[in-house]
Formats: sequence, structure tokens, C-alpha cells
Amino acid sequence: MSAILPSIASRELLCRHFGACGGCTLQNLTARDYRDLKRNKILDALARSGLGSAFLEDVVNVPPRSRRRATLKVLKKSGEVQIGFHALRSHAIVDMRECLVLTSGLFETTQCLRRTLAAILREGEGVDLYVFEADNGFDLDISLNRKLALDIFAEIAAFAPKLNIIRMTASSDLLYQAAAPEVRFGKARVKPPPRAFLQPTREGEAVLQSRVLETVGKARNVVDLFSGCGTFALPVAENAKVHAVDSDGSFLEAFAAAARTTSGLRPVTIERRDLFKHPLTAQELNRFDTAILDPPRAGALAQAKMLAKSDLKRIAYVSCDAASFARNAEVLADGGFRLAWIVGVDQFLWSAHIELAAAFTRE
Repeated sequence: MSAILPSIASRELLCRHFGACGGCTLQNLTARDYRDLKRNKILDALARSGLGSAFLEDVVNVPPRSRRRATLKVLKKSGEVQIGFHALRSHAIVDMRECLVLTSGLFETTQCLRRTLAAILREGEGVDLYVFEADNGFDLDISLNRKLALDIFAEIAAFAPKLNIIRMTASSDLLYQAAAPEVRFGKARVKPPPRAFLQPTREGEAVLQSRVLETVGKARNVVDLFSGCGTFALPVAENAKVHAVDSDGSFLEAFAAAARTTSGLRPVTIERRDLFKHPLTAQELNRFDTAILDPPRAGALAQAKMLAKSDLKRIAYVSCDAASFARNAEVLADGGFRLAWIVGVDQFLWSAHIELAAAFTRE
């Protein structure tokens, strides 16, 4: 698959905060050096797992200014609000006045929040600010564990519509809501809870979904392990029965609600389960034709061992960490699985991270 952009790294494309901000450390690389660094992350992972690199495809890039969600650091100091990312190798905040990673809308919204955040925060108080650009507006959550004065609610209600902020929460407690945020997965419209795990870019999400669907193919009965709100399961459910498993009840509720209100889906079931402590057993997995595996950054070694012991023939594997992918891939290979293809999806621009999508098959 060709990249969305042939190259995104350029010595001319430098943020004013480059060198201070810890968010983007690779903007000064040439396009070739940047591409090679990302590719080598995958090659090193494949070498550690003994799988070889014959089926490695070109890395797919997402465009600059495409990241739709982020967790920003906020601090009120001397009456002014600093908002941005941590400085390189420091807990100091780089007060963000430019960003080549966030969508333009998300960046502009965060800049306009300074006055309201100054009213919310006490002097010297710092919080995390989760920001997400949904399909119908902006969703914000502040890591604040105290009650706010009533006049703050009035101020939020006054400025939010001007910025198309449709929901604002404080540690998931509702401060303001004009509408429930929505995202579309295939035919389904999902209303995710605050701080839901969602793919960081729409472009990267589309690539991952297409590769998962390619791997699932004509399977009739699919299990989605670490399903979240249904990023992959809901598009797959347009053609196959799906059993979605996750430990987060709020994610599963959003998933189930979307499935109920979407016509044309095959039967969908959900199960709340901690797959780290209680992975699906080989016997349970044998009820399905194909598995989708999209674990957190730490991977899912216990679940990978059960997949290796099962009779499954195909696994669509999505990973946001090359090292944990390598560990789990080695287990799958020892269980008889063969790597059919692997592709890097560069959703974490100008950082050392790389997303992976891979297909495992066996006779």
C-alpha cells in the first residue's frame, strides 16, 4: 500500500517549539532518514521475533495536523495558564503557541481555553487536559477532582458553543453537554464515553480498519479482543457475527448502543473481561473463525499464548508498540502461525513510536 504522503519529514517543516517540546523530536530529519528510522523500528522487532522481513510493506504516513486527540499538560502560574506538552526530558510545560501535529481545529480550541482554564484552576494547580475532535464537535476532560463554583459552570456554558465544544467533563463528571460526541465506525455511529481510547488520527484509523477487514475476509464468526468502542468490530459486523471483549464497561456500553441502533449488522455480542488476568482460553477461541487483537502498549502475552494453542487460522493484529508486538508475534509463530504481511502506520508523527498492523495465518 502506498503512503498517504510520500514523505512528511523535512528540515523546512519545523515547529517553533522544536528542540524544547518533547512531543516531536524528529522534525529535523531528512525525509529519507525519517522513513528509515520508522522502518528500522519494525525491522528490529521482526528480527527479535525471528519472523524475517520479507512481508514488510512500506510505512504509511498520516498528514501533518491530523491528530484528533491528545492529552495536554496545563498549569496556572502567576495568574497565567500554560498549556502544551512536557519539555524534552523534563516535567516543565512548553507553552504551546504552534503545533504541526494536532488538527487545526483542535489546536485553535485549546488556545481559546486559556481564559476559562484560568478561572477554573487555582494558582499553582496543574491538570491534564484530554482533548478530542469528534465528528460533531470537541470533547474535553480535565483531571480535576474537586467541586467547582456555580459561576464556573455558567462561564463554561457561555464559551463552549462559540468553540463548538459539545461536552466538557472533570474526571468524567459532567460539566457541560450540548450533544453526545459521535464517531463513525463503518455504518455505525458511536457515542464514546469521556477519555475513550480511540485511534489518534482519522487517516490512520481508516488504514488500520481496511487492513483488518482484509484479514478477516469472508470469516463468519469473529472475536475482537480488546475491542474498545468497536473501531474494528463494528465494520466487521457488517458481514460477520462478532463477539467483542474488553475490560472497560463504558467502552462496551457505547459499542453495544451503537450496534443496537445500526441496521444491517450481523449479530453482535459483548463480554466484559480482563484479558490480562483471564484471557480467552483455546477452547473458547475455537468457537470463532478469526480473531482481531488490538492490545494496549504493553501487549497481551497471556492472550497470545492462548491464541497459539487454539485452532484459529487467522489473526488480524494491531499494535502501537513494536517491542510488545515482537514478543507476542514470537509466541504466535511458535504456535504455527505465519506472518502473511505487516505494515507500519505512522500515526505518531515525528516521535519514535510506530503503529503496526499485521496478518497471521496457518494451515
